[in-house]
Amino acid sequence: MNLRHLRGFAVIADTGGVARAAARLHLSQPALSRQIHALEDELGVPLFNRIGRGVQLTSEGEDLLRRSRHLLAEADSLGEHARSLKAGEAGLLRVGAAPHVIENVLVDFLTPYRSRHPGVEVQLVEDGGVRIHGRLERGDCDLAIATGTEGTRFRAQPLYPIHLIAALSPEHRLGRRAVLEFAELADEPLLLLQRGFGSRAWFDFACQTANIQPRVLLESAAPHTVVALAATNYGIGILPSNALTSASVVRALPLAHRGVPIGKWQCIAWDPRRFLARYAEQFVAEIEAHCRRRYPGRDRFRRAPPLPRPKDSVN
Repeated sequence: MNLRHLRGFAVIADTGGVARAAARLHLSQPALSRQIHALEDELGVPLFNRIGRGVQLTSEGEDLLRRSRHLLAEADSLGEHARSLKAGEAGLLRVGAAPHVIENVLVDFLTPYRSRHPGVEVQLVEDGGVRIHGRLERGDCDLAIATGTEGTRFRAQPLYPIHLIAALSPEHRLGRRAVLEFAELADEPLLLLQRGFGSRAWFDFACQTANIQPRVLLESAAPHTVVALAATNYGIGILPSNALTSASVVRALPLAHRGVPIGKWQCIAWDPRRFLARYAEQFVAEIEAHCRRRYPGRDRFRRAPPLPRPKDSVN
């Protein structure tokens, strides 16, 4: 079976259309259509229903897509393993992370890393905290820096704790606290990140637990926008602690519910079903060592109530 045909099948399913898939695969649309027709003839079942300019998976296509992804992952692992055996310390490493993680962690880490490993090309895959799990699942990245890996099939190395924090104007009446109880946000105007950020899910869950209906003035895709508005006393910004920089002109207080801190540990995760090259294992070890020395919010939240550290799942 032609793996190129299977890959074309998977990309069409991901993008929802032949034209978009052809552009991603650098093929002409007729060439990709011929591949899919050939695959359908070989399998003996239709894979897509054609609806206008788009396509939709048939029930047979949905079942075969899952099996196709498994075959493609196995093929990718075989090729990556062969290249690793041949080159040792050289190859492509795809690392997924949210924009503020790239800005506040990877920017400082990558320059010395690249000088130590000139044969490794690090390709960054930028996406929101919640969606990055799907990227890792599909094989769009080899490693992902994310929270919420507990209870998944992924293996992970904890890096540093992330607290859910309130960003306040220096003049705000609540700004003198060391820790802010979540219930005190009940009547305050709030500036939130959009759903898709991992910390927004923590906030929504805390609202349900504390039985609070939040008064929301903004839902933003940009943490720095929330910080800028909070600094003017427009409202209280709700952010993950790793979204703040040392230059942020706000008072930042960790949030707690009845004394229990709200947050999770940032981890670097990978899919154990896929081969992990030696240089990827070295990347994990080196970024963990880097984050032990410095990470976003380390000095600001040194006295915050500690978050329970998840167990390492490294061999």
